[in-house]
Amino acid sequence: MPALEPASDADVAALAAQLGREPRGIAGIAWRCPCGKPGVVATEPRLPDGTPFPTTYYLTCPRATSACSTLEASGLMAEMTERLGTDEALAAGYRAAHDAYLADRSALGDVPEIDGISAGGMPTRVKCLHVLAGHALAAGPGVNPLGDETVEALGAFWERPCLEDRA
Repeated sequence: MPALEPASDADVAALAAQLGREPRGIAGIAWRCPCGKPGVVATEPRLPDGTPFPTTYYLTCPRATSACSTLEASGLMAEMTERLGTDEALAAGYRAAHDAYLADRSALGDVPEIDGISAGGMPTRVKCLHVLAGHALAAGPGVNPLGDETVEALGAFWERPCLEDRA
């Protein structure tokens, strides 16, 4: 599991601004934007109200989430899913990413209701680029091949100044 930074009061406030609501079940900050704000938050597998929550790595950076939505609208998820059916090496790497995601979540706690379920469509399809990008940013390059492709497709979004009023 990637090292998580504890969330400070300033981080919690930034996350609330980014999400437009109070964050729930924060396990730690998994990736920071170069501006220093949280960009990916690791979430406990069970929220404080008891709800199982399979999305361990939650992308919060407003610029990255917006860009992922644009990529999703372009049809990229269907293209990636199609490639999983024809590229055995890619499919094997994506299955390994699924296993890594499950191992990371397991390190945060055991929730039988979501046992074997990762996020983003892993290991057989792509249904959420936000999750794949969050996983790739948190875990680093080489762990999630389609997450890495998503981050690459986002471009250097962090090179532009952050939007202070949004996060």
